[in-house]
Amino acid sequence: MSSINFFSEDINFTLPRKKSIKNWIQNVVKAEDFFLSDLNIVFSSDAYLLSINQQYLSHDYYTDIITFDNSDASGIVEGDIFISIDRVKDNALIHNKPFLIELHRVLIHGILHLMGYDDHSPHDILIMRQKEDCYLSLLQPDNL
Repeated sequence: MSSINFFSEDINFTLPRKKSIKNWIQNVVKAEDFFLSDLNIVFSSDAYLLSINQQYLSHDYYTDIITFDNSDASGIVEGDIFISIDRVKDNALIHNKPFLIELHRVLIHGILHLMGYDDHSPHDILIMRQKEDCYLSLLQPDNL
């Protein structure tokens, strides 16, 4: 049985319309021919995510998302996604996008990473952006 859990660390944040977002994530995973096992999504501050970035990845910079793949088998989505709400808010302002659209983009970005998509080369980034746009279009307008 699959589970999607939402948590917050060191901030007061609750994701709106959790049930709809869970259904959306499940539909994205299914569309990519993957099976959803267990997924934990943790919303945090910049400081909290920076400490994870330093401790586990030896990176000393802010980021909007860190994804840990916990799956032992191909075709299975199982992992932990950490999202900085501070970064998402800043990125939404920079890109002139509503906060929830940017949050959903970052969230699906993490899901795509768990399904093997990468964003290291310009070609990979293009594919990632196309997938993000495609799956954002499937999200019900009342969730944006």
